[in-house]
Amino acid sequence: MTKQVRIERATIEQPMTAHRLAPLTVPPTAGQSAVDRTSAAEAADSAGTRAAIDRSAAGSSRGSIVLVLLVAAVLVAAASGIVLVGGSNAEPYILAFLAVLATVGVFSLFALACGIVRVAGGASPHPLVKAIVDGASEGIVVTDHDGRIVYANAAYLDLIDATDFNDMRPVERAFIGDADASEAIYRLLKAAREGRRLDEEVRIAGVRGRPVRWLRFRIRPLGSSRRDARLTVWSLADVTAERDRQENVFQVLQHSIDYLDHAPAGFFSVDDKGDIVYLNATLANWLDQDLAQVGSGGLKLADLVAGDGAALLTTLRGAPGEVKTEVLDLDLRTRSGRTLPVRVLHKLAFGSDGTPGASRTLVLNRARDDGTDPQRAAEIRFMRFFHRTPMAIATIDRNGGVVRTNPLFAKLFHTARGEEGEDRSILSIVAAADREALANAIAQAAVGRGDIAPVDATLAVDGERFGRFYVTAVEEEERDQEAAIVYALETTAQRELENKVTQQQKMELVGQLAGGIAHDFNNVLSAIMMATDFLLNAHKPTDPSFADIMQIKQNANRAASLVRHLLAFSRKQTLRPQVLDLGEVLSDLTMLLRRLIGEKVALNVVHGRDLWPVKVDISQFEQVIVNLAVNARDAMPNGGRLTVRTANVTAPECAQFHAKGMPAADYVLVEVADTGTGIPAKILGKIFEPFFSTKEVGKGTGLGLSTVYGIIKQTGGFVYVDSAENKGATFRIFLPRHLAGARELAAERAAESEAAAMAGDAGKRPANADLTGEGTILLVEDEEGLRQLNARGLSSRGYTVLEAANGVEAIEILEKHAGKVDLVVSDVVMPEMDGPTLLRELRSRDPSLKIIFVSGYAEDAFQKHLPAEGQFAFLAKPFTLKQLVNEVKETLAA
Repeated sequence: MTKQVRIERATIEQPMTAHRLAPLTVPPTAGQSAVDRTSAAEAADSAGTRAAIDRSAAGSSRGSIVLVLLVAAVLVAAASGIVLVGGSNAEPYILAFLAVLATVGVFSLFALACGIVRVAGGASPHPLVKAIVDGASEGIVVTDHDGRIVYANAAYLDLIDATDFNDMRPVERAFIGDADASEAIYRLLKAAREGRRLDEEVRIAGVRGRPVRWLRFRIRPLGSSRRDARLTVWSLADVTAERDRQENVFQVLQHSIDYLDHAPAGFFSVDDKGDIVYLNATLANWLDQDLAQVGSGGLKLADLVAGDGAALLTTLRGAPGEVKTEVLDLDLRTRSGRTLPVRVLHKLAFGSDGTPGASRTLVLNRARDDGTDPQRAAEIRFMRFFHRTPMAIATIDRNGGVVRTNPLFAKLFHTARGEEGEDRSILSIVAAADREALANAIAQAAVGRGDIAPVDATLAVDGERFGRFYVTAVEEEERDQEAAIVYALETTAQRELENKVTQQQKMELVGQLAGGIAHDFNNVLSAIMMATDFLLNAHKPTDPSFADIMQIKQNANRAASLVRHLLAFSRKQTLRPQVLDLGEVLSDLTMLLRRLIGEKVALNVVHGRDLWPVKVDISQFEQVIVNLAVNARDAMPNGGRLTVRTANVTAPECAQFHAKGMPAADYVLVEVADTGTGIPAKILGKIFEPFFSTKEVGKGTGLGLSTVYGIIKQTGGFVYVDSAENKGATFRIFLPRHLAGARELAAERAAESEAAAMAGDAGKRPANADLTGEGTILLVEDEEGLRQLNARGLSSRGYTVLEAANGVEAIEILEKHAGKVDLVVSDVVMPEMDGPTLLRELRSRDPSLKIIFVSGYAEDAFQKHLPAEGQFAFLAKPFTLKQLVNEVKETLAA
């Protein structure tokens, strides 16, 4: 068979028209008559060869004789008419006739020039193109829209085994009896009708003694014009030999794969993503792996290699175009979890950009030991010790270049092995500030020095990570290639824990200090406030000193507010928690917040739907929101937006906030976000410390955020901040969801009813209520000045006051006045005997005795030390004379 030639659209350029099948003729050459064409066809048949059939050429070469006779008849009729008219009268008719002929001639010339009219036989194909198509090795046949053959070359006639011209058939008729070809022929015919291109390879059963063949069918429209699109070009090629070659190659490949699959060694290939793309049957049998998972991304290198050994294979680097082979001893892992010691020969080729390609990895089984080779057993034990140790180990040369590593070192530090340059240096894995210290340790080991101090360094990776490096020297004769051994531990988690503990201890210490200071300040402030009350009672508003006394009282109240902030931070203030809907609380607080932040800052409150209830002290919670709003306002001097958002957070959703130290549970989230200047990263960890402030002197106490921290912590919640400089700040408060039991619900309803009744009574009480009373009060206070002021105030309201400096004196006085004491007002923190101990002693003598505790600490701070049945009232220091007398009267009346 001759060489195949691709036929383009230019192959057949003359217009082709469809006709019904007529006696077929051989396409003529120039000047050849019909008799010559018939003789050529007969000669071709007599010679045993087939010639191309072109019905379009015969059709286009014939003119229309009817048209010629019609034109001649018109001319004869015109001439006869002129003769009949006569010579004298014929002149106008002759001129008119000539004008008509001239007009037709001119328009014919224009039509011929524009291509509208063509001269018959003027579009004959180029003889070279025609010869190429006629002699092509591929069968070419052109059919019209009805499937009739317009052109067929000799190769097509040979492919369909046409014995003569009358035996020539279109493609669908030539192969209609072949079951294998029928479906493909149907698809080709459908594509021909739709004007599409289509290729099909079809197996043709042998006929007339021929063997089975493979034919490639191609179809396409003849051209894009409307007339050419109605013609379809079929191309048929015998590809049996090509198919045979492919089959032979496939068989050879199948044999090669079979040999590799059943080789006495394992083999696998892994790509740069860690996917196993090939695994031979031997290795699959060793590891009990399913070969169906190979190549689909279902089997990873980490599934085959035990521990972190896969990192040794994935960290190998090389220059562009380089091919490297590395020998490693590893443990592979079977599907059941058992380990298999192997020696791996890992060959890797690198592309032009340095990207590693798929590996060629040979695996030798080292588990088959008959006990005659103790060295192999020792090597396996050392390999497992070296690879499984929880410490990262690497050997390095004098310049710090990594020579070899264990898997953990490669995994933790991603050090490139086998690549020259800075990237393979161990110094590249630490921050620039710590490289000198590590380089000095390596230099000491290179000269054989021992007892080298460990080096703590920051790792040169994204995020904040730390490591500790232990450097030891090797034997002198080995220092040419390996100068030192480096043992490394990542200490990031340890550092974080240490920082967290240190911060927690610092906050606890500051809290204890603040609580102690607050207690002492409360005693002083109580005395100041009580003294100013006496002075105010003794002076009229018109007195010149009255304004000074009021100024003293106002500053005392301001100092008392600062002390409350300290107690809030130290979580030692008294809280009165109640079950609340935070949405309602924030709605009530909106107007106050708008006044606080001013007109330059826009407030946006976004309420979450169906918020869970929480149990908090409403006044303290409002203080938290106010403090955050004021801080946000100060961070937006040119205006901005303050957004307060609430939402429920379920336990599974907690992880998305990355809140360290917060257990997964149900919370109600309160988010306060601003568009201000943000908080620099270097001070972000200090913002909750008391007295820490970035504001100018006199414009802040530094207790706003520490108060927020203390209140939220004492409530059982968590507070976190997310901020970046010049990108605003977002404070997130997580308050535990409150799930009340039946008993608690009943108690809450009773408390609400009692509060409502008290509110009603308070509304009926006159503005200046009578705070005088009678009864004997035992006042226990270790601060003498404060005790005298309190006793004076109670005496001035009609009470009989007995004074005691501590609990021991109080018991002695109580025994001396047995049955006469109506109420005990006692401090909590006292020498010799504190308040809880005094309560137990008093109740053992008189169970019905009423007691009021006063303290600068929170009620919760000492309540846990009281007996479960202990009943008492509590008054927090500092307090005014009015508050003291009012509490005494209410307790006596209860």
